[in-house]
Amino acid sequence: MVSKFSRPLILRGFQWLLAAVVAFLILFPLWWIFISSITPAGELFSKPIRYWPLHPTLDSYKYLIDNVGLMKKIGSTAIIVGVSILVGMVISVMAAFSFARFKSRWLTLAAAFLLASMLIPDIVTARPLYDFLRYVNLYDTYSGLIVLYISGILPFTILILQNYLKDIPVSIEEAASIDGCGFFQSLYYVTLPLLRPALATVCIVNFITCLNNFFTPLFYSNGISVLSTAITQLPLRDNMYAVPWDLVSAMGWIIILPIIIFVAVFQKQIMEGIMAGGVKG
Repeated sequence: MVSKFSRPLILRGFQWLLAAVVAFLILFPLWWIFISSITPAGELFSKPIRYWPLHPTLDSYKYLIDNVGLMKKIGSTAIIVGVSILVGMVISVMAAFSFARFKSRWLTLAAAFLLASMLIPDIVTARPLYDFLRYVNLYDTYSGLIVLYISGILPFTILILQNYLKDIPVSIEEAASIDGCGFFQSLYYVTLPLLRPALATVCIVNFITCLNNFFTPLFYSNGISVLSTAITQLPLRDNMYAVPWDLVSAMGWIIILPIIIFVAVFQKQIMEGIMAGGVKG
């Protein structure tokens, strides 16, 4: 029989075992992509399988920089994603505050239409939106792509911030108003600090969403190339039928690495946002 003292140890051991299995399933593909990116093309399919290359090299990354214009794609991605997240967060905070604090039939209707737009697949609106962008001269421009990226992240961001704001007592803002704070002072010095966990959570989600967005830059742009679409433009080298898996792995790792760094830096704020969203006062 298992004693009552050994049961917690068994449970703790099972939890660690389960955590190790989940971590392996998540981290091993990332590790495989990384080692494939530093393995020479001739050693990728060698047998037996090696989990560390015999001759590690950065030739794949050098080839991407010299022949694929990697640095230009990184710059375009940084501009589009950075501006989209910044402007999108400002608009989302103002809209979420309005929907959470002011009661009106028209505001409720606007919020409903905004959330309903999340149910419409991008492919449904692709053709009319394509014609509209060409008509207003925004097709294949940074401005056009930024507008599309922002429109894609607004519904989700507003929904999360609105629900979070509903849990913040209005009396805090009223107390700040009594102390002499104006509307924008109260929003900046009182509400935004309380929104910090939620802002960090939606920021990381929007960052991943924008960085992985494949359809928008592929369909609405021709000359502007970002990292998510660059993987479709990789050269086939000598054999026109062989997929350059070393280049694909290198490009994939370049796309994944910023996400890993971003999550590692803001993991505390993300966990606070998740926990705060799951606990009711």
